[in-house]
Amino acid sequence: MRVRNIKIAIRSDDDLFKEVKEVCGKLEKGEKVKKREGISFENLDVMRNVLTEERLRILKTIKKEHPASIYQLAKILERDMKNTFDDVQYLAQAGFIELKKTKEGREKTTPLVKYDRILLEIPV
Repeated sequence: MRVRNIKIAIRSDDDLFKEVKEVCGKLEKGEKVKKREGISFENLDVMRNVLTEERLRILKTIKKEHPASIYQLAKILERDMKNTFDDVQYLAQAGFIELKKTKEGREKTTPLVKYDRILLEIPV
């Protein structure tokens, strides 16, 4: 099985706008642009606020246990359902989790982690 990674980076708004400007320039000239995937944060503090110890535990548990629903995830983690739901929604909005809605009897939302590692890139 191929190991899949998700890359997160610490990048200032200026760096991000500079890259967008470069890409737009290349597209206008008809040049090919290399696809880049990942999640960027403005600074390390922002990243730490998103990837707390508890949220990392959620990611690891989803990857290892493959819960069928957020409710089942909360039971595995032995956490309050509302707090688990809120964290899962937050991680999904940040791009770390995919949510798949299924309707087998009662509608449920299955959290998915489709990568094996998180790689951190910090420019110096």
